[in-house]
Amino acid sequence: QVQLVESGGGLVQPGGSLRLSCAASRTIFSIYDMGWYRQAPGKQRELVATITSGSTAKYADSVKGRFTISRDNAKNTVYLQMNSLKPEDTAVYYCNAIYTTAAVTFDYWGQGTQVTVSS
Repeated sequence: QVQLVESGGGLVQPGGSLRLSCAASRTIFSIYDMGWYRQAPGKQRELVATITSGSTAKYADSVKGRFTISRDNAKNTVYLQMNSLKPEDTAVYYCNAIYTTAAVTFDYWGQGTQVTVSS
């Protein structure tokens, strides 16, 4: 089992910044691909950004150039730096950890942290 605990959400004005953190409970954190997803009211959960165990990052088109995902394997933590925030970024943000082999998939989610962008 891997427990994921997100933090760093809150209320921010448009154009502002927040940094989300996701701390994982397992010391083998480094083998997991990590991701941030978000879900706005009345909408489906969508991918925001992912980072592989080898630190290759990918982003949704809607956040490219504004958000940066990173990981610190020594701290078992993945981060999402969010700049130039827009009202449409308002959502609950979830952290995901996934490890897949031919035989098995381990897939874990955090409880989510609310991000609200509003003036």
